[in-house]
Amino acid sequence: MSGEGRRRVAMNAVKASMGVVALALVGWGAWEVSGVLRANPDSMPGAVKSDKVKSLNLVTDGVLDRNWLARSLAIPSNATLMSLDLAQLRVKVLADPQVSSADISRNFPDTLSVRISERSPVVRMMAQGDSGAPKMLLVARDGVAFEGTGYDPAMVATLPWIDGVKLTRAGSSLAPIEGMKAVSELLATSRLEAENLYRTWKVISLERLASDGEIDVTTKDGLKVIFGTKEDYLLQVARLDLLVDSSTDRTRPLREVNLSLGAQVPVSYGVAAPVVDEPPVNSLKAQAANAVIAFPGLSNLHIDTHREL
Repeated sequence: MSGEGRRRVAMNAVKASMGVVALALVGWGAWEVSGVLRANPDSMPGAVKSDKVKSLNLVTDGVLDRNWLARSLAIPSNATLMSLDLAQLRVKVLADPQVSSADISRNFPDTLSVRISERSPVVRMMAQGDSGAPKMLLVARDGVAFEGTGYDPAMVATLPWIDGVKLTRAGSSLAPIEGMKAVSELLATSRLEAENLYRTWKVISLERLASDGEIDVTTKDGLKVIFGTKEDYLLQVARLDLLVDSSTDRTRPLREVNLSLGAQVPVSYGVAAPVVDEPPVNSLKAQAANAVIAFPGLSNLHIDTHREL
């Protein structure tokens, strides 16, 4: 190689080395600047003006309000918009199990915007921890239980109670209740197709859901209805509606209806006290009456009854 060639190779090597050093210096400088900005975001020349947080904007599909949001976020009074850690604030919002999802963003110069989706309750329950008195919780379709903030007490009073569930902890809160999807589908079908029946439902028991695939419903007047999760809910509700409509004898009310066996529906009758305008009836022993009601088609109602002696 000629002397001129060796000089060109040497110069190229020097230039490459200087380029590497320059890139390293630029990277180091950028890291230092970013550190300063993380510590004091408003110090960046030409940065968007960030004032103290003056307003909270909440968008929700449920009932929570800005007072709840202010309590949940607990933002210091001197905090600026850019000084807030949005990820940490989102964790605070999601700490309330009533919230299923949340997005938080800055709206310069002084507004924090929060958009959330809320769980909707389908039942309520009484839960008791290791200590203290039982308290009422609401339960959503996904089985998540929450205290329920902002709901109309009159609406909550229309929700049936749930029973026969095993409560377990998942960290500091309750683990989702198993089987709530099946319960929610049954409740939705009843409410949509036979609201007159739904309004009478008082307690939903899941005690035999896992073992037998059955959901027990007790009405306000003491009727027990057994629904099967393997049977079509719409057909079961329709059969129950027909039975209730056809049971007009107030002295012999329905006491149990088993809809889990398909078209063959075992029923039991009880003995009710006579109404006030009728004379009292003396009886040595009140015997329950049983029947098996067949539903070959909803348009044909056949009752084959027998009484136990």
